[in-house]
Amino acid sequence: MGCGRVGATLAQSLENNGHSVAVIDQNADAFRRLSPDFGGKKVTGLGFDRDTLHQAGIDDTYGFAAVSDGDNSNILAARVVRETYGIENVVARIYDPHRAEIYQRLGISTVATVRWTADQMLRRMLPMGATDEYRDPSGQIRLAQVDVHPGWYGRSIRAIDEASGAKSAFVTRYGDGVIVQPETVLQENDILHVLVHTDASTTMERILTHAPKVEV
Repeated sequence: MGCGRVGATLAQSLENNGHSVAVIDQNADAFRRLSPDFGGKKVTGLGFDRDTLHQAGIDDTYGFAAVSDGDNSNILAARVVRETYGIENVVARIYDPHRAEIYQRLGISTVATVRWTADQMLRRMLPMGATDEYRDPSGQIRLAQVDVHPGWYGRSIRAIDEASGAKSAFVTRYGDGVIVQPETVLQENDILHVLVHTDASTTMERILTHAPKVEV
């Protein structure tokens, strides 16, 4: 639902990957953002209206993305699709970060556009710290990208995990994702991604963004 820049790009990417796609927008002119060779359905209407959803093929749907420019419309459509039609793979774009956290806790996957953009800007302005990449619905577990102090280069993942209290999941090395093992050695220019309990995040950041205090 929503054929703005994000919706049109998402629809085209899904179709390019072999999926059948239907796009809903209340403004028929919005469909001009789709490429001329787009083969999916174009349905004019509201994404939370049942007649519109049936026209789009909701009864044979695997996933639903609500990416209109309104938080209320997105969350209403997401709830209707999930609660009325039993679609499990539902995600809603939410601009208000506080709302996004609430709906995430209710089990509705959200993409908090403002929070994500702000985090990315902060990462480029102040590169030392940790940035969320994912939080579980309870908000208790974080997958975070951590800017590691160069003093940790050459240390094993086992040593890093023992010192920080986090669980290293993978590193990005020269653009490729590498699942780490305890004996994996952190290299210069690696980007470290860790799993950590939210309550332990501050301690983890403080440890990894400073040089090790002892040899490990």
